[in-house]
Amino acid sequence: MPTSKAEDLRAQILELVRQFQAASAHQPDFVPGQTPIPYAGRVFDADELVYLVDAALDFWLTTGRFALGFEREFARFFGVRHAILANSGSSANLLALSCLTSPELGERRLAPGDEVITVASGFPTTVNPILQNGLVPVFVDVTIPTYNVDVSQLEQACSERTRAVMLAHTLGNPFDLDAVVAFAQRHHLWLIEDCCDAVGALYRGEQVGSFGHLATTSFYPAHHITMGEGGCVLTGSPLLKRLVVSFRDWGRDCWCEPGEQNTCGKRFEWQLGDLPPGYDHKYTYAHLGYNLKPTDLQAAIGLAQLKKLPGFIDARRRNFDLLYQGLRDREEFFVLPQATPGAEPSWFGFPLAVRPQAPFTRDQVVRYLEARRIATRLLFGGNLVRQPAYREATYRTVGSLPHSDAIMNQVFWVGVYPGLRPAMLDYMLEVLHAATRELASAGSRA
Repeated sequence: MPTSKAEDLRAQILELVRQFQAASAHQPDFVPGQTPIPYAGRVFDADELVYLVDAALDFWLTTGRFALGFEREFARFFGVRHAILANSGSSANLLALSCLTSPELGERRLAPGDEVITVASGFPTTVNPILQNGLVPVFVDVTIPTYNVDVSQLEQACSERTRAVMLAHTLGNPFDLDAVVAFAQRHHLWLIEDCCDAVGALYRGEQVGSFGHLATTSFYPAHHITMGEGGCVLTGSPLLKRLVVSFRDWGRDCWCEPGEQNTCGKRFEWQLGDLPPGYDHKYTYAHLGYNLKPTDLQAAIGLAQLKKLPGFIDARRRNFDLLYQGLRDREEFFVLPQATPGAEPSWFGFPLAVRPQAPFTRDQVVRYLEARRIATRLLFGGNLVRQPAYREATYRTVGSLPHSDAIMNQVFWVGVYPGLRPAMLDYMLEVLHAATRELASAGSRA
């Protein structure tokens, strides 16, 4: 069957996009001390540009065929039934937590004043949805050097108001899922896994994100794959999937895809709330929702990235191992990161804790690296209860959170993302070794 002129033109345009990328792609030589070494970044080729332009030619600006394709493939990767795209990982966290406040969950719904256990050392948008829904975070400490929840504090954190646990797999290192899942089951709690930094991480051979009732991911450029912006909620529950979609799509009760109508077959036959019988189901609202959908342009980029995900994960692990082996002779100064027993991390970064007895501080090492064009990052918010945003928040803590304070004062991390070249990693090791020598010497002279 002959193709139409439009189809021929589309094929020509996409071929020109490939040629453009080949002509414009250029990776300058790495010059130590001059070429910046980012902590993270986008890694792409012609495929992403072709998918993006293909979606643009459709001019379907909300979620469409690329979003549906991505959700199907991403759910398959995690081994769960449902993946629901959102416009960011932070939005995904908001949706995952908010859906648990739905009246449709009956006695298990979260209500204002209920408690959610989380860690104090983390990223704010793992915690913010708890407060935004009128709930109370209960902060527990973490362990060093896994940087994950101290599971020995979970029972102490639990009260008669505890209803859920929301934890991140820190820097791609899974938390102790055996202990956390058993705790949640024992107390009939919801479990949300924040996998925004951990796509592809395994625990006892299974994908993280497949253990909890809900899981979230992020597609910000720093993450394992990117859409520029974007996120996703994962669940095995058809009910929770429908609730997430409702909160994402203005709170509406209708579950039609964008551009579709009457999926339920009785669009004008419902009688809900105090609405008149037959009120249009597309304009019936069950929740106080949002509009947190991504565009199909974003999803198209993500679908191309998803094909590269296994290679990206392998590269992150190789880069991590190279840094780890190269720094084993500096353990007198640094606490090296450690995988959780039973876990195979999908590393987001390489964290280092400067030992309290070291003759230099974390801040001195960070400044030394940054002056030599090596990007560093702190471990997110350090101890969140020390952050100005939470001064007036209602929360509980378990103990004094000493390890969270140690992270705030002593920990930083450098990148392991797939865009790092071997010469960059060698230079990072060279500079870290030089930093320990020079800063220690300066400290001894002082």
